Amino acid sequence: MEVSGPKAHKDRLTLIMCGNAEGFLLKPALIYKSRNPRALKNKDKNSLPVHWMHNQKSWITKQLSSDWFHECFIPQVKSYLAGKPLEFKVLLLMDNAGGHAQDLEYAGVRVEFLPPNTTSLIQPMDQGVIRAFKALYTRSVLQHLVRGMDVEECFSMKEYWRSFTIAVCLEMIQGALSGMKAETVKASWKKLWPDLVEVDSTNAPQTVCESVIDESVQLAQRLGGPGFSNMSSGDLDEFLETQKCFLSDEDILEVSEHLGVDEDREGEADRVSTEQVVDEGLTSERLSQLLRSTEELKQMIDRWDPEMSRGLRGRNALDSAVEPYRLLPAEVKRQYSQLPITMFLSQHSKDPTSSSRPHLSGIIELD
Repeated sequence: MEVSGPKAHKDRLTLIMCGNAEGFLLKPALIYKSRNPRALKNKDKNSLPVHWMHNQKSWITKQLSSDWFHECFIPQVKSYLAGKPLEFKVLLLMDNAGGHAQDLEYAGVRVEFLPPNTTSLIQPMDQGVIRAFKALYTRSVLQHLVRGMDVEECFSMKEYWRSFTIAVCLEMIQGALSGMKAETVKASWKKLWPDLVEVDSTNAPQTVCESVIDESVQLAQRLGGPGFSNMSSGDLDEFLETQKCFLSDEDILEVSEHLGVDEDREGEADRVSTEQVVDEGLTSERLSQLLRSTEELKQMIDRWDPEMSRGLRGRNALDSAVEPYRLLPAEVKRQYSQLPITMFLSQHSKDPTSSSRPHLSGIIELD
């Protein structure tokens, strides 16, 4: 497929996925090149749809695989088994990738590595889960593109890709994860554990992929333009297959040169002061603005949509979407009432040559 526009950034990330034969999919871990990318500077890392990890090349390393095992895998599995309730006895199957630590140990956990060159044949995650996830992710991206086209009168594909940050990527990942059914994950164990798994053809990974690809083709044709208007299911199928390729060392070097990766420098630039976090966060005033805007949208629906049933569905959808924020005003105000006065002082007041009287900068003066 050829799509007009600027040369794509060869930015990359690694997603670690793990699930069991019951269809339970653990919260994935994501390895990105930066510890604190600017697009996430005010986000709580614990609230992301992934476990955030970083490595300058976005690759899995023995240390990161050990961190994942102890900090991500063990806590989630403990919680899962406690909820059953079941005894903490776990078998973890991993492939023989070079970046996987070989000395993973924990009481009650047995770690086994699959024989070389068997990943594509029997590894559950490779038996359709990863492919289904990539298909769902691609659909999420196309849905996001269509929404952008619907909202913007002068929609620009070039500007869209420029604004496609890691924050947007996480939104797409969350959308793909929410579309992954437990039955699809369970079906991926068929080759490794045939006596346990009964596959429902409607939820088999291949069936899911075909359905999602068909939807994606319709979205692409709705976008129109070179590379989209004539897109076929075969094109998308081929695209998903090509994503199995790993970047070479030369590719990674090009990535580093192109993006100017310097972890220490970026880490310094990404660190924000406490005052900036307060200024750019979800303040009480901004929360009120968000809720007011929702009410204005509902009023627009009432005035402009002649079909009442559709309008009611739209209003209800908006109410559901902002419900988590309606519960926040009291909590936000309580948190702000507990902030120390130093949170609102200008950094200039720390200068010993300045006046001894604190300078109240006001949040609006902060960058």
